[in-house]
Amino acid sequence: MKWLQSGRRRDLCVLLYGEDGVPAQKLKTALERRYGERIDPKQFYGAMEALERLGHVRSRTEGLSDVYELTDAGREHVEVYAAWLDDEVGCEDTESSR
Repeated sequence: MKWLQSGRRRDLCVLLYGEDGVPAQKLKTALERRYGERIDPKQFYGAMEALERLGHVRSRTEGLSDVYELTDAGREHVEVYAAWLDDEVGCEDTESSR
């Protein structure tokens, strides 16, 4: 299953996981908090547009806000990614499990 090579795009999908739509500004702020730095709006919206083109995310307009949510394919990719991370760096002692 092909997944995203961009860490920022993966992180955006993770932030959207389990949510029933997140306004763009709230999503951007959450990512900025995670990274500890400001993200240029053009870069943020460019990432979101790419995720939509790839079929991982869909958007809708509510009032003045763009609201983003994962598609079924996007959710599946996050779940596969999370399982891979768990296999590689899970909560168990990784040295003894290898």
